[in-house]
Amino acid sequence: MVQSWLLRVLLFPFSLLYGLGSYLYQLAWDRGLLKSVQFDLPIIAVGNLSVGGSGKTPHVEYLIRLLHPYLQVGILSRGYKRQTRGFRIVSARDNARTVGDESLQYKRKFPQVVVAVAEERALAIPQLLKSHPELQVILLDDAYQHRAVKPGLNILLTEYNRPWTRDWLLPVGRLREWPCASQRADIVIATKCPASLSPSDASFFEKELKLSPHQQLFFSTYRYGSPYYLFNPQQRISLQPHLHVVLLSAIANTDYLLQYLEAQVQSAITFTFADHHYFSNYDMGQLDRLFRVRTPKPHLIITTEKDAVRLELHRQFILEKQLPIFVLPVEVSFLFDQGAHFDARIKQFLLDFKV
Repeated sequence: MVQSWLLRVLLFPFSLLYGLGSYLYQLAWDRGLLKSVQFDLPIIAVGNLSVGGSGKTPHVEYLIRLLHPYLQVGILSRGYKRQTRGFRIVSARDNARTVGDESLQYKRKFPQVVVAVAEERALAIPQLLKSHPELQVILLDDAYQHRAVKPGLNILLTEYNRPWTRDWLLPVGRLREWPCASQRADIVIATKCPASLSPSDASFFEKELKLSPHQQLFFSTYRYGSPYYLFNPQQRISLQPHLHVVLLSAIANTDYLLQYLEAQVQSAITFTFADHHYFSNYDMGQLDRLFRVRTPKPHLIITTEKDAVRLELHRQFILEKQLPIFVLPVEVSFLFDQGAHFDARIKQFLLDFKV
C-alpha cells in the first residue's frame, strides 16, 4: 500500500503534463482550431473516458441487435493492435492480427453487418460508404476521444464500480481525459452494475456523476450465456457447482467475470494477461502445463469472446493437446426496465436525424 501511494506521488507530475496536453488538444476542437467532419447519415459513437474495461464491445453488439433488423448497419473501429495499416473491410476469413480482435468478433457474430477498420475515421467513412452505399447508420467503436468525426449521438460508458469521478488521469489513474469531458456525451451508461442494484444506490450514483440536464443515464448489467466449445459454437455446456475451471483472459478487467464464475463453479483460478495480448507459443505451453498439473484438476478452461478470436491463431496446438477451451458469451441487459426507454431513445435519434 505504501509503495502504491509512493508510486502515485512520483507519477503525479506526469499526470499533470498529460492533463495539460489533453486539455489543449480538446480546447483546439472546442474553439474550432481543429475541425470536425459531419456526415449526412446518422453516426453513433460509443466510448469511454478511461483505458479499457468499460464494456464497449457488448454495448456495440446491443446496438447491432437493436438496429440491424431495420437498417443497414456499418461498424468502424481502429482495429486496435492489428498488424496491418490503413482502411480495410473485415472479412470472416480474416484473423485477429489482420483486423484486430474486436472487429473480427463483430464480423463473426454478425456476418451480415459491414465491419471496417481504419486509424483515421474521418477518411475511412467516405471509403466505407463508397464500397457500401447501402449503409444507413454507422457505429463508431471506441471513438469518444476521436473528434475528427462529429457523431450525431455520443454514448459514454463508465463502470459502476470505477466511475470517472473516482479516477485520475494517466499514468496515475486510467483516465484519458479530464472528467469534464463527460459533458460531450448525450447518453451515459453505468456498466457492469450488480443485478441487484437498488434504486436508491442508482440515485446516489447519478448524483455523484453530476450530469447535465440534456444527458440521460442508464444502468446496464451483463447476462452470461452457456459456454460453447472454441471450435464448435453448437457444442455447449452448463457451468456446474462441482466444476474446477481456469479463466484464461487478456481483457482489461476480469473482476466482474471472475465474480460471476466463482458463484457458478466450485473453484476458478485465473491465467491472465494484459488487454488485447496476443498469446505466444510459450503462453500456450504454460496454459497446457497449468491444466495438466494443477490440483485440483481443472475440468474446463473458460475464456471470453474477445480472447477466443486470438486463441484461434493457436488452433493446431489446442487441438493436439485436446485443451477443453470454452467461450463464455455475454450480452447487455438494462436494469429498472430501462431497456425499452434506451431503445426508444436510439430510435428517436434516428427519426429526428438531420444533417
